[in-house]
Amino acid sequence: MAHIDHRTMRRVLRREIAGTIGLLTDEHDFRAMRRYRTFTFDDHPTYLRQIEALLRTRASEGTHTTLALFDPDEYAEFCTDTGLTPDDPASRTRFTAELAATGATIPYDGRPLTDLVPVLVDEAVRQATWEYAGTLLARLGPCPTCGEDIGRAAFTRASHLLTRILDTAPPGDRHLVCSVSGPPETLVTVLHADQGSEGTTHLDEAELLEFTSVLALGLATRSPGGLVMRTSAPGTADRIYGWRLRGEGLLPLTAGEVFDAYCTDAESGDLISPEPGVDYCTPPDLGDQDTTPGHHH
Repeated sequence: MAHIDHRTMRRVLRREIAGTIGLLTDEHDFRAMRRYRTFTFDDHPTYLRQIEALLRTRASEGTHTTLALFDPDEYAEFCTDTGLTPDDPASRTRFTAELAATGATIPYDGRPLTDLVPVLVDEAVRQATWEYAGTLLARLGPCPTCGEDIGRAAFTRASHLLTRILDTAPPGDRHLVCSVSGPPETLVTVLHADQGSEGTTHLDEAELLEFTSVLALGLATRSPGGLVMRTSAPGTADRIYGWRLRGEGLLPLTAGEVFDAYCTDAESGDLISPEPGVDYCTPPDLGDQDTTPGHHH
């Protein structure tokens, strides 16, 4: 057996160990970390350049790296809860390891950080939205009349409705947006359902879980809200249609209502020119929603 020196063995092992880097994505969070003496970076642009150089080096060595969103407030709480000293690199390492297990992460794939940071922030928002919606669904508890778990039944109902929406959609890529209004804030979630050449719909499981949870919350709490979908296919005009949340179901929007929603500035109320090559239309029939599985009263 050929002799391998220890340095070579360490290099081999380094390539096989996946690592996580906690990333301070904006200037505000960076300034918050500057209060720690052991955090030695002076400015955010230099910090990002150094992180990017490290990522490229690790990638060139064949090492996989995951990026996590480093939140200074969550870090301070983590140190308080665990009794760690916040002004210590070892504490930041412990927190980053925790993020790798429970936080929002994305793999480093060689793209510039300017492209990856928005993706990481979106992932963090998506995870927070899903956790928040899931918590509220769990708090609803059992129905006082029949004893059924309201949140679980609403999730089943939302899943069935979403399946019907995708099944009745025209061929092509689908972009869905669901918003649910209510205290303390409006929840907005997005789902991309891209259709492959073989006609199979491709869904991101994390997006699907978040979208279904938010829709379920709107149905379970009978909150005001809406769901709109845009379908795109080569050689045809994009189609946009949607529904408003009404009680425990979905009420179709008219073509005029969809047009008004898309051609009115949300802040000023001014009219916006309609997009060329877009059809604003009524949605397909989803069937009898009274027979949709889930909680009904």
